[in-house]
This record gives sequence, C-alpha cells and structure tokens, in this order.
Amino acid sequence: MTRRDLLRAGLVGGATLLAEPGLAPRSSRAQQPKRGGILRVRGYDPPHFDPLLAVAFKTSCTVSFVYNKLVRYKVGADVRPGTFTVEPDLAERWEELDGTTYIFHLRRGVRWHNKPPVNGRELTADDVKFTFERFLSERGSPHRYMLDPVDRLEVVDRYTVRFRLKEPFVWFLHMLASPWASWIVAREVVEKYGDLKKPEAAVGTGPFTLERYDPNVRTVFRRNPDYFRPGEPWVDGVDWLVMEDDAAGLAAYRTGKLDAGPSHWWAVRQVDVAALRKSHPQLVYQDFLSNVPNAVYMRSDKPPFSDVRVRRAISHAIDRQTIIEAVYLRGEPTPMIARGLSEWSARIDQLGPGAQYYRYDPREARRLLTEAGFPQGVKTQLNVTSGYGVDAVDAYQLVQRQLKESGIDAELQVQEYGAYVSTTNVGKFEGLAMGPAGIAWEPHTVLYGKFMPGEPRNNSHVNDSRLTAMVKEQMRTKDLEMRRKVVLDIQRHAAEQQYYVYLYSVGITASWQPYVKNYAPNTVFDYGNRAAAVWLDR
Repeated sequence: MTRRDLLRAGLVGGATLLAEPGLAPRSSRAQQPKRGGILRVRGYDPPHFDPLLAVAFKTSCTVSFVYNKLVRYKVGADVRPGTFTVEPDLAERWEELDGTTYIFHLRRGVRWHNKPPVNGRELTADDVKFTFERFLSERGSPHRYMLDPVDRLEVVDRYTVRFRLKEPFVWFLHMLASPWASWIVAREVVEKYGDLKKPEAAVGTGPFTLERYDPNVRTVFRRNPDYFRPGEPWVDGVDWLVMEDDAAGLAAYRTGKLDAGPSHWWAVRQVDVAALRKSHPQLVYQDFLSNVPNAVYMRSDKPPFSDVRVRRAISHAIDRQTIIEAVYLRGEPTPMIARGLSEWSARIDQLGPGAQYYRYDPREARRLLTEAGFPQGVKTQLNVTSGYGVDAVDAYQLVQRQLKESGIDAELQVQEYGAYVSTTNVGKFEGLAMGPAGIAWEPHTVLYGKFMPGEPRNNSHVNDSRLTAMVKEQMRTKDLEMRRKVVLDIQRHAAEQQYYVYLYSVGITASWQPYVKNYAPNTVFDYGNRAAAVWLDR
C-alpha cells in the first residue's frame, strides 16, 4: 500500500522508517571562492514584504536577502543545524555595561541600496533608533513582545546607539538576531510608502537588491555591489522560485534546474529521499530534526476547551508516532520546544505527571470527555492552511480522523496561507486549529509568545498566572543551569495543562548540488546571509 492508501485506510503502524544517515558536508573554507553565477532555489510568495506586520515565515525568508540586523545567527559550511550563535552584522561590536544597558558600535561605511529614496546614503545610528522605535510603537505588529523589556534607545554619536532596558533580559541579543522582524529599515522608505508591504519598499543594506517580483512565480535578487562584507555575495544573484507543487519541484531538482532541495529549508521530502539518493548519489545530503513543533491549539478561553479534561482528551486522541510514520517517515514526538533545539527541549519522559497525556489512548480520551460533561462527544472545527505543503495537509486529515475516533468531530476548515497568518495564526478563530506552533532559536520566543496573556502569538488564548510568572522568571535568570531548570518546569506545567497539544518535530533531509560551496543548512529564515556566503564551483 502507498502512503496515501495508508492514510485513506487509517492502517498505519510498524517501525519508524528512518532515512540513511546524512552525509556530513565538507568544509570549503580552504578553497578559493569563485565569483559569478545565479543561485536557483525554492522560494516563497509572501503575503506582503513588511516583516514587522505579519507572523509569516514567507515574508521573513524573502526579505532576508535585502536587509541586515545589528547582529545575526552565524552562517557558513561549519555551522551545525540546530545551533544558533550570535555574531556581528551591522554592529561590529557591542558592550553590555550592566544588566540593563547595551551599547552597539556600528560598522562605518555601510550603505543603503542605491535606490530611491535612500540612494546609497550611509547607514547611521539614527537608522537603528528609527527602526526600533517603529518596532516598539507599531500597533499592528505581532512581534512587539520580543522587545517588551526595552525602555528607550539613545543615539550616542553617528555610529553608536545605546539601548536601555526596563529590567535585565538575558535573551536580548537573541531577539536582535531573530530573523522574524529585527531587520534595520530606513525612515525615508517607511515615510514614502507608509509601511513596507510593497515589493518596491524592500530597500535595505543587505547582500542583494530586489530587482523583480512576479507574484506566485518568482522574486529576482541581484548582487549588491556595495555590500560591506568583503567579497560577498559571491554569486551574481538569486532566483527565488515559487514551487508549491512538490512533484514539479523534485523534477526541477533532479534535472539540475535547482541548486538545492525543492522543499522547505532547501530539503527533500522524506518520501522522496531514498529514491533520490539512489538515482543521484552525487548530491549532498544532511539529516537533522526540525526546530518547529507542530501542535493543535484551541480557544482555551471558551468552553469546551476551557476545561482541562477536554484538552487532555484531545492529546490522548492523537497518535503522534503513527502520524510521523505515515506522513513524515522521520521525526520525534515533542513537547512545546521542538526536539531540534535539543539544548532546551525536554523529552516526553522528562515531563513528570504531564507525560501521561502524550500517550495515545482513545478510551481514556472518551472517559475524560464524559467526565467533562460530553458523553456524546464534541463537535467543533479544525482550522488549517494548505500553505505549509501537501505533507501538512495529510497530517491534518489524519489528526481529524483520530480525533473523530475518540469522540471529537472536527470539521476541517482550510484557509489560504495569507488569510491563515492574519487570522488563525494570531488567535482569531473558533474551535481548534493546527499547524507549526512556535519556531525556536532559543526558548524565550516560544514561551513568551505562546503563554503571555494578550500577545498576538498566544493563539490558544492562555491566561495562566503560574505560567506567566515562570516565563518572566526565565527572562531574568542569568545563571544558565538555573534558567534550564525554570524552562523545564514551564514545559512540565504546560504538559499537564495541555493549552497546546504539541505533536512532533519532523525529520529533515537537506540537499544541495556538490558545486554549491560554503553552505550548511539551518532552520533560520535568514536565507539571504546563507546565500551571500555561498559560491558556485560549476
């Protein structure tokens, strides 16, 4: 039977199908970089181009080619997937004077793209101040929580800016390195367009300039000749190609029309990996776990999901391992922090009393529903989007079937990606929803965004005073081991309460052509800096 036969029949079982171990990429730092060529890769059509105004990975990934941040996560062939090391970007260095004062010294001679209205002028501390004052004051931003502890910014001189915090915040540098929305933008561009949603507003200091945008087809980026990193970018440009059809994307990769894998993270879907390895052994492959947990979330502020017994019933109703085996082939059941961020993610057996709710047990699910006053079960809806690919859609259908078998009849409501990220993904829905639930480069983004009352990314509408206190505690805890303990305690409490029914972290097999040098995959939206470090040895 095929995978889809299994899905239709609901007869999935047996041992996990594991891909062959990934081939370790060879470091190419010792080689002499070569100039030239166009990097052809799978990209996205974003809902719009303003990363501050959407929780949309397609936007953040796309604009990463044109902007920079004060600091960034390290890129290059020697970076191991799942590791996120903060290093200088527009700031050449920084000082932490005390727990609440940071000073950043900017690189001199960094220039904005030679496009109106900035026309290649020099980046200054005023640009940094404008960016983060917009960040903190923009009413429509779902990302403001990231910098809640910031009190004010001060321009010290043309190349120096000071951040003053309201209280110590141990994740401050990580928030500035975050590829969600911390990109430095120019006042003139915002004033000209009102926001940065239009493609012509994508004018930054980054390694590439946006030269052409064909909706739902491609975005064309070309090398910024005035980029501040010596030699970069090595390629002449990037063709960022929209490929939502998995079969077409795989065919393009097989025939050499793409330089890296056609799926998310420039990977190959697990169902295609074995055949591709056999037919194309010359390609480079690397296996790792995702740092994006998938989850069912819900209106926990409204009946019936305000009853913890109903939430626990949902968790018991879902067979996580079956979904992994049927849809993704590789992966691992996960609590709130994805297993790909292993430094901070608890294993299921570390969750204390909450671990029991990760056990697949339809009988217990029905008992809990009866105890909560629903002996005939619950009728609701399951809000999803097709924008995460065909594998995600298969997973939604399997979850829907498993829920029904345990007495939870959830009608599938499929949304277009743009509609989903502007409504369901920021808590504007009824019933249940399912999808990625908090990509993490550190634990704070997930903890604060998902559990602080009133935050747009708290899409389960959680209001738990104990969780709120623990989340704030980990923000202030300087000692690393003490912080780990607080984060583990948060995961244990959340497992008992099941405000989000966390499911799994999927396995990923990244792949790229052997002539793509100085590249290593990582689950960060900053494709632009990774592409700038690459050269092509065709």
